[in-house]
Amino acid sequence: MILIKNGYIKTMTQGDIEKGQILIDGKIIKEVGETVQAPIDCEVIDATGYLITPGLIDAHCHIGMWEEGIGFEGADGNEATDPVTPHLRAIDSINPMDMAFQEAREGGVTTAVTGPGSANVIGGTFVAIKTYGKRIDKMILKDPVAMKIAFGENPKRVYDDQHKAPSTRMGTAAILRETLFEAKKYIADQEKALKDPDETPDFDMKMEALIPVMKKEIPLKAHAHRADDIFTALRIAKEFDLDITLDHCTEGHLITEELKEENKYVIIGPSLSGRTKFELKNLTFDTPRILNEAGLKMAIMTDSPVIPLQYLSLCAGLAVKAGLSEEEGWKAITINAAEISGISDRVGSIEAGKDADLVIFKGNPLKEINHEVKATIIDGNLVYNRL
Repeated sequence: MILIKNGYIKTMTQGDIEKGQILIDGKIIKEVGETVQAPIDCEVIDATGYLITPGLIDAHCHIGMWEEGIGFEGADGNEATDPVTPHLRAIDSINPMDMAFQEAREGGVTTAVTGPGSANVIGGTFVAIKTYGKRIDKMILKDPVAMKIAFGENPKRVYDDQHKAPSTRMGTAAILRETLFEAKKYIADQEKALKDPDETPDFDMKMEALIPVMKKEIPLKAHAHRADDIFTALRIAKEFDLDITLDHCTEGHLITEELKEENKYVIIGPSLSGRTKFELKNLTFDTPRILNEAGLKMAIMTDSPVIPLQYLSLCAGLAVKAGLSEEEGWKAITINAAEISGISDRVGSIEAGKDADLVIFKGNPLKEINHEVKATIIDGNLVYNRL
């Protein structure tokens, strides 16, 4: 067992503890409080003067799918040969040996929700993984988390260059609708086959991959920057009665009242980047504050490798600088990110029974640029140590 004592603990769900203790038993947090019942022979970490938080969570990135400094050989996030690829799985492209994972741990990020890019109208499934390990199968926290879909400039540009659909926003929406109709029919045909086996449809891997979406077991994860693209994503989700998260949501602050009516989860970012395309012209760190004040549950993302994953806390800090409350900044990279991603039963807060994923900071990363990560703990293992 490991006892961490004397640190300032941000539990994220049960208030802050000014000078508290955390007892770790194997991979799990056993107890947290001002004092805990710890065995006399347990390992002790003295966190006097330090801040202890849950491991940070990025709710939307592409870590391990575009490897650091490699180029084409390490670019495995977009199968840009077919606009409809729901059967693709992030787990088959992630390289845990990429140095980005080590840097993520050094920045206190313990969980990453990672998946395909936005070249395709339907890109494949995202997965939630821990940022420590050698084999992806042993790093999985939840798979699948969501089905990636994309609107706006990216699918237009990719397929217009290939002289095929979609080359317009109409084309993107039409392809998505057509595929969802096919999935709906596929499920209906399977249900008919329960009574008459002769009606069994031919196996279709793409349709099989969409069944969890159609049954609302996982949400659509919609890449949408511009206001009109956000509305198109919402329109189609409504038509098919599907769950959806709004990822990027760059112009969300321009349509606050409409988003408040819809009350969907939003994942904002990457805000620490240039306006590299037209649909980013209204990019601002004001967006998290404005959507939070409207009552929307939101997380902040890096979209790594657009912003390296280790700068997730910096992104939250810049949102705080722009007026977001510090507490909401912390939630955006811990418990909110966990709840939006469907993994809050295991991570996102410091509570008994949850995974022992913790970060020990010298200084406050949401306020101090010269803060330090002194230690990162994943599944009860000290994976980074500068204590």
